[in-house]
This record gives sequence, structure tokens and C-alpha cells, in this order.
Amino acid sequence: MLALVLVIVAMVSALTAMRFAIHGQEVEVPPLVGLGPAEAERASASLGLQMTVERQYYSPQIPEGRIMSQLPLPGTKVRRGWQVRVAQSLGPTRVAIPDVTGQSEHAAELNILRRGLEIASMAQVDAPGIPPDQVLAQSPPPNATQVLAPNISLLVTAPAQPQTFVMPNFVGQPLGATSQSVQDSGFKLGNVSMAPAPTSQDASNPTLPTPQTAPAAPPAQPSPASIVVTQWPLAGQKIVGGTTISFEVR
Repeated sequence: MLALVLVIVAMVSALTAMRFAIHGQEVEVPPLVGLGPAEAERASASLGLQMTVERQYYSPQIPEGRIMSQLPLPGTKVRRGWQVRVAQSLGPTRVAIPDVTGQSEHAAELNILRRGLEIASMAQVDAPGIPPDQVLAQSPPPNATQVLAPNISLLVTAPAQPQTFVMPNFVGQPLGATSQSVQDSGFKLGNVSMAPAPTSQDASNPTLPTPQTAPAAPPAQPSPASIVVTQWPLAGQKIVGGTTISFEVR
């Protein structure tokens, strides 16, 4: 019985010590709203917390540079080493929102950054009849008031997609007519080479007498009358305008 009592006392003591150890690491998040960044950093560090400025917003009420919001909220119990995220005030809005609609994406970006603003997001949309890479809309709109953040989102026309075609079958057609058709369709004529000559049955039969070797003839060259035997890309494949097409002829 005495041993059992001692074991129970030891377990209770261990649980009590663990509870004190755990709660001894907890601190209350201090109020940081209204403080300057250096002062807020010191208040957080004194409790073993880390402060991170994640956002910046315009505010006519809170002076520039002061903390305007925080997470976790003041009084929340957290462990030491916890990260406190804060938003910093930029003061009243002093920058006019420019009108960048109709400008190219690059020109709009330069115009926005030159005024000390940032691009929050950029989305693309297909707009037939409108040149690609052009700003269609923006948020906030030009000369907007009561702007909260120094960010502008843009809607831009998507780049023009190249037109696709199905590769026709040119095998069996004369090279002259095929080359003209390829170039007239807006494609590029690539390499044109001669296909290897077929091996004769006699030359492959060792039992027949070897004929007297004739002087080697100059290699044949492709001509408009040559017939296409192979093509790249192959017939039926999808290609885009300007694709280079090569042939093997005989």
C-alpha cells in the first residue's frame, strides 16, 4: 500500500511539474497597434515573440509607419517564439491612381512602379479584335479615392495564339509542286535529301559472279521531278504557321 501511494504521489508530482513547465513557456501577446515598428519589435522581443510586417495599407487615422492591426490579438496566450503578424500604416493616400487602360503591359507596369505603387495581380483574357498585351481594365479605377492598399490589379489581353494546321500528306507527289505548295501556305522548306537507292537482289546473292565494277556515278541530286517518299513532320500531325517541312525524295 505504501509503495502504491508513493507511485501515485510521484505521478502527480510529475504531471504538476510538466504543467508548470508548459505554462511557464506561455506569454500574452502585447498590444502593438499604434506603436512604431522599432517599439513594437522591442515589445515583442522582450516576451520572446517574433514580429513580422506582412502588409501595408493607407489609413487617414493612423500615422504613417505605425502598426494598424495585428494577429494574434492582444492578450492571446501563445508559446515563446510565436510569430506576431502586423500591418503597417502608410498614412493618408497621397498618390493618384493612374489610368493605364489601353497601354501595353510593360508600359502600364512602368507607369505604376514609377508612382511608388505595386502590381497586385495580373490576369489575361482572350479578346478577339483587340491587340494582344493591352490593358483592358484596372482595379482600383483611375483617380480612385479611399484606396486601402498601394496595389493595382490589371486585366490584360492574352497573347495571340498561333494558328494550327493539320500536316497534309505529300508522299508520292513531285518535289517541285510540293515545294511551291509549302511556301505558298506560309511554311518553310527545310532539308531535301535523296533516299538511299534500293539494294538489288543480285548484289546481295554471293553465288552469282561479281560483275565488273563500273566507274562510280555522281550522286543524284533532288530535282523538281523527284518524288517525295518521306516527309517531316508526318502527315496528320498538328503544326503551326511557319513550321519547317523537310522531305526525302527519289
